[in-house]
Amino acid sequence: MQLRGGSSKGLYFLADDLPLDEAVRNQVILTAIGRDERQIDGLGGADALTSKVAIVSPASRDDADIDFLFVQVVVGKNQVDITPNCGNILAGVGPFAIEAGLIAASEGKTFVRVHMVNSGKICELELCTPNKQMQYEGNESIDGVPGTSAPVVCNYLDVAGSICGALLPTTNLIDDIQGTLVTCIDNGMPVVMIKAQALGVTGSESPQTLNDNVPLRERLERIRIEAGQRMNLGDVTHKAIPKMCLISPAQNGGLINTRTFIPHQCHSSIGVLGAVTVATGCILPGTVASDLVHICSGQNKRISVEHPSGKFDVSLLVDEQGSLPSITKAGVLRTARLLSKGTLFVPSSLFCQEK
Repeated sequence: MQLRGGSSKGLYFLADDLPLDEAVRNQVILTAIGRDERQIDGLGGADALTSKVAIVSPASRDDADIDFLFVQVVVGKNQVDITPNCGNILAGVGPFAIEAGLIAASEGKTFVRVHMVNSGKICELELCTPNKQMQYEGNESIDGVPGTSAPVVCNYLDVAGSICGALLPTTNLIDDIQGTLVTCIDNGMPVVMIKAQALGVTGSESPQTLNDNVPLRERLERIRIEAGQRMNLGDVTHKAIPKMCLISPAQNGGLINTRTFIPHQCHSSIGVLGAVTVATGCILPGTVASDLVHICSGQNKRISVEHPSGKFDVSLLVDEQGSLPSITKAGVLRTARLLSKGTLFVPSSLFCQEK
């Protein structure tokens, strides 16, 4: 099936319908999405946001209902990356599981606990299912997506250090990398936060303007490569993480303004877990964001993260008893829509590699 999840779009597969061998599976996925920059021979949309895959299966652990493995096809590189999560594609996992008969919908609301295989963490999805049917139409809107849809509430539980092993994988609130002060943080998504001003830009530029700035992108990549090593990610040359996030003062009533690279092109919005991680970086005292934001006290914090397409609201449940605030739950509102069901054709020769 093809679904829009949040502000992304992807192909959703039952794990049983794909080859067991990971190498063969990846070749099938690359062919399905498209291998070249235009993805002319696949179903991708020549953009990182539309080159995504969800692989769904029955849960492998007792505290979950389903397993979800996220696969990012790196546009134009003929390769995949299963290191990161994707909170947008996650929003479509519950609807897909219901449509595929993997789980049964309840009357009114259906709660689906998803084991995010990439990180080993749990997210609880709240879906609208009147008459035990998945409902897609509704009145909720999210920036980056036209129109309105039924809400999909995503509650992330204890996702600190999902990929890097620690919320602050370098152990520092601020690091000096390549002569630039950064905050390396992972609350569901490895992110390197950098003040836009430190790189000679304002942070309010359009994604296209930033993408056309070759010296900026080259400098960001040098920082990203070194940050990846420091964040316990190894050589990230061919990985989609860490995400590079330029931050600047909010301009439209939010808390912080962002421009995110995933990893080499500036995103037209911001990813779900990227927004959660940036919001977390904003509430920790002593990060590169600290002098750009004002955080109110209290356990429940609503953080509005500005991005090129609008804003992304994140609700954080915070334990402030320790030396640093600890995030116990991060909630976001997404929407999803089933776009198509059908038969995907790939060359049969790909499957011969399994034999």
